[in-house]
Amino acid sequence: MKKSEATRLNILQKAFELIYAKGYQTTSIDEIIATTQVTKGAFYYHFKTKDEMGLAIINELLKNNFKSTFIEPLQNTDHPLDSIYQLVYGILMENDLLKVEYGCPTSNFTQEMAPWHVDFTKALNELSSRWENAMIACIENGKKAGSVKEHVNAKEIAVFVMSGYWGVRNLGKLENSKSVYLIYLKGLKSYFQSLE
Repeated sequence: MKKSEATRLNILQKAFELIYAKGYQTTSIDEIIATTQVTKGAFYYHFKTKDEMGLAIINELLKNNFKSTFIEPLQNTDHPLDSIYQLVYGILMENDLLKVEYGCPTSNFTQEMAPWHVDFTKALNELSSRWENAMIACIENGKKAGSVKEHVNAKEIAVFVMSGYWGVRNLGKLENSKSVYLIYLKGLKSYFQSLE
């Protein structure tokens, strides 16, 4: 990796950590520069604006992580509901990068930026659609294989799981506790059992 590519990646990673902990709107470019220990000139060489950097965080960091965490576990599975449950369980209970007190980075960006910034809305909607479509495909495969009842609506399940996940992340952030995650996971398991 070239030095300029390493510098850009360092800026994105450190900026992401700051933004995840503090929020996008309240994190200043000066704080990002101080944390990354690059010059203002180096920052502006890589990003013309804070929003350009924010979009790069979504498109370059979150997308790659999102693919390995939210999409790939749902591919090529014979038991889609188990796979979806295990994915959500793992993200909520075992993922060390996502902190209960900070919630979900994608959800945080959505709440802060989507209503006001078309490019953020588009990038975040693409992430959301990828997860939704991966779940739908996974469930449809389960219906064909007979592990999911034939009459269920795959899109309904995907939207239910996603909205529950983002909602419980926010509740966890409010309570600063994973105990609410366990309640959600118990309900999700019961819901899935009714669909098998």
